[in-house]
Amino acid sequence: MTLRVNARVAGLAFLLNFVTGIGRAVLFAQVSAGDGPAARLASIAQHPALVRVTALLVLLEFVYQAVLAVTLYALTRDQDRDLALLGLGCRLTEGVIAAIATGSRLDLLAVATASRSATGADAAAAQALGATLLNGSSGPAALCFALSSLIFASLFLRARSIPVWLARFGVVASILALLEVPLPMLGFPDGPMTIVPWIPMALFEVILALWLLTRVVRPSTPRPPA
Repeated sequence: MTLRVNARVAGLAFLLNFVTGIGRAVLFAQVSAGDGPAARLASIAQHPALVRVTALLVLLEFVYQAVLAVTLYALTRDQDRDLALLGLGCRLTEGVIAAIATGSRLDLLAVATASRSATGADAAAAQALGATLLNGSSGPAALCFALSSLIFASLFLRARSIPVWLARFGVVASILALLEVPLPMLGFPDGPMTIVPWIPMALFEVILALWLLTRVVRPSTPRPPA
């Protein structure tokens, strides 16, 4: 594909991935609402169709990540092919983790359904397994996402193929996201402390998507050999 086509496809994939991710998160928050794991599992068991929809949305996110991996690589490979390939690998790995999460979401539905009719030790085991699935860590996927974003934003900055201010903003947003990734592992609870660093990243991706869809990406100058 040409540079222009890759830019347009990447911009569209950015927007679709953003909308799908927000929709999936909001929908799952509604179907899993409750005070404590038992109440959340009961709510999930009552909305099997909506839970399956969230699983489908997670699978769509894999498709968008795969498209972004290829198109962003095509837009930056002339600047540094090795780094661009690393960014492609990180982005694709994030998508694979999302695809695996589809199975986890369906496993959670199965556990929630079984917990409704289980009694005694079986009920306790089902609730314990359900709590584990509900509290699954997003650390590996977040790390791959932030690292990929940092690589591609750095390559855009070096190539000057997008506005310099936007590329610099992407670098800063990616660094903030990378700094947030280990916070849950260090014992910090979920809340504003862990959400705020991702706001600049979301803003960067939306602005970049609109720019790629409406502007012409300047060809990057290949880095001269050492």
